[in-house]
Amino acid sequence: MPREEELRLHRCCFSGQRPEKLDASPEEVKAWLEKQIDRAVADGYVTFISGCAMGADIWAAQIVLNRRERDPRLHLIAVTPWPGFAARWGEDWRRQYDQLLSRADLKVQVSPRYHEGVFLRRNQWMVDHASRLIVYWNGEAGGTRDTVKYARTRGIEVVTNRSGEGENG
Repeated sequence: MPREEELRLHRCCFSGQRPEKLDASPEEVKAWLEKQIDRAVADGYVTFISGCAMGADIWAAQIVLNRRERDPRLHLIAVTPWPGFAARWGEDWRRQYDQLLSRADLKVQVSPRYHEGVFLRRNQWMVDHASRLIVYWNGEAGGTRDTVKYARTRGIEVVTNRSGEGENG
């Protein structure tokens, strides 16, 4: 059985901000994510990890699931912070979240309930199980920036839309 270090070499995770914080249209973000996911697949990545949040996380997972229809080598791990994480979202986002979970190859829940630091714990779990982070963000302080910083301390490749913040796509 392959060791975790070997499996990480073929895993890529996503991070990004909620749609209202992004500095581009959903269509622009999705097009950028498609390009980065296709590049990751070409580089040998077959397992993708999503934190299942509104915006870039869900859009990236949807792209992977669509690509999986024609490339069965691809897998999606859905990492949620706690049960009921999306309970207060609007109907459309909740529907997308539920569809993502129903189609994921593996579901990981990092905590049985909400607590301070649960999002950090989820983000660290994703980075600790991947060798590349694809991130679309506006550069502001917050969980996405913290995830980028954590990935860099762990020696994980960071692919971002921000010039000067890592490899650009």
